[in-house]
Amino acid sequence: MYLQFTKTEYNDTESPPPLNGINSPSSTNNNDSKKMKLSVLPPASKVVHIRNIPSDVTETEIVHLGIPFGRVNNVLVLKGKNQAFLELNDEAAGIAMVSYFTNCAAQLRGRSVYVQYSTHSELKTDSSHSNANSAAQAALAAAQTLTNYSYIGGSSDTQGGPNTVLRVIVEQMIFPVTLDVLFQIFSRVGKVLRIVTFTKSGFFQALIQYPDVVMAQAAKLSLDNQNIYNGCCTLRIEYSKLISLNVRYNNDKSRDYTNPNLPSGESFLEPFLNVQPFSNGLAANFPLGLSLNGGFLGGIQQGFTGGSPFSSQTQIGGGNRGIGITPGFIPGSVLLVSNLDEELVSPDGLFTLFGVYGDVTRVKILFNKKDSALVQMKEPSQAQLAMSFLDRLPLYSKQIRVAISKHGAVQMPKEGQPDTGLTKDYQNSPLHRFKKPDSKNYQNIYPPSATLHLSNIPNTVLDDEITDAFKVNGFQMKGFKFFPAKERKMALLQLSSIEEAAEALIKMHNHQLRENSHLRVSFSKSTL
Repeated sequence: MYLQFTKTEYNDTESPPPLNGINSPSSTNNNDSKKMKLSVLPPASKVVHIRNIPSDVTETEIVHLGIPFGRVNNVLVLKGKNQAFLELNDEAAGIAMVSYFTNCAAQLRGRSVYVQYSTHSELKTDSSHSNANSAAQAALAAAQTLTNYSYIGGSSDTQGGPNTVLRVIVEQMIFPVTLDVLFQIFSRVGKVLRIVTFTKSGFFQALIQYPDVVMAQAAKLSLDNQNIYNGCCTLRIEYSKLISLNVRYNNDKSRDYTNPNLPSGESFLEPFLNVQPFSNGLAANFPLGLSLNGGFLGGIQQGFTGGSPFSSQTQIGGGNRGIGITPGFIPGSVLLVSNLDEELVSPDGLFTLFGVYGDVTRVKILFNKKDSALVQMKEPSQAQLAMSFLDRLPLYSKQIRVAISKHGAVQMPKEGQPDTGLTKDYQNSPLHRFKKPDSKNYQNIYPPSATLHLSNIPNTVLDDEITDAFKVNGFQMKGFKFFPAKERKMALLQLSSIEEAAEALIKMHNHQLRENSHLRVSFSKSTL
């Protein structure tokens, strides 16, 4: 039969009755027959009725609610009545879904929705209903593909099996991804309890814990293989073998959202300048307006046209291009760099190192604290990127620390002020790597590694000439090769450690090979 509405299933969604459909004792109703009808619980069914949905909700988001419980066969969304119906594969799946959401309220776009059995045993719709449109059909097709191999109580091809803890790997991380960004993305699916971030095998990774398996399953299904930014920062999600996370510190690397009183651990951020630590200040000072309106596989698209995602407006649409992030207050473009070797550090060296991740406009080594410096980038996004990759970098037998500074700009010294070359302006430097907004260099940004990428090599230069130049400057190489072999315009050079590679990059970038040819050096993702 075609779906028909009864008063049991269509009530005022702004002030819905309890989930079981029974009015509270204090409520009044002049229609005794209606009151009696509402007090009758519908029997268990594979068709689930969802009330109080947002008027702009998508079919994908409705289907998303049912995926963890099994195959979704049909969907009907009645936006004008703030209601929706899902037909699951069998009655057991319907019972599991209603039982779960009775104890754990479902939410769509921040709005509580109410899940109960439908009075209908089957969901049949005609062409006048919403599930005839392409969005509903696409949502159903995607859901059916996913649940063919993964659902609560079913089999899983992931490492740990269905679990409350997810392991997230960020691939192609051209732009920085922080703990707070991950929290805002994953909390749209459900309540996030704990996050631990780390770097392993050259990839930024995170462990994210949810209260239960259903939320973790939903997050995996909805976010796996999605891009945080357009064409990059791809989320690869699997179940962790861990069943719980033990977080000791609340900072920029780990966070227990159930225990805000944990210590922050090591404090390293600009204490002498009275700057709020980045670990505590990102959420307050950089409130990303994350939007996941498209739901899982529903086409999450970002509208920035190149350069930095932090300086662009993003929006939801068709296509799986990026999880939309709309920035609010953007943090400054000035970085505080501390724990430097004050005997070896120089403005030019910092310009070269930080210039790998953006265009440095000014550098100031602090006059009264020469193991610290301020580095101003052209754009805030470049500052975020440099901080993401260079914080804790080993350099000159020390581990440098990088954080956002409270200063909006680096000031040049006034006439008569002592400076002795500690402050330099690079705004007009010819050595900037990212002059063009669509520069290909944006696609070749990698974390510091022991392998350096060399380019701008004249075809008359032999390999001995390059390797000898590195040896003369005190660097011991483990490997070297030109590529492509015939053209010999680029090369890879392997050093003994990341620290030595960083020092070699600082020293050898812009090294003169011929009268009008200077070597270009950057970090490589490859190894020899």
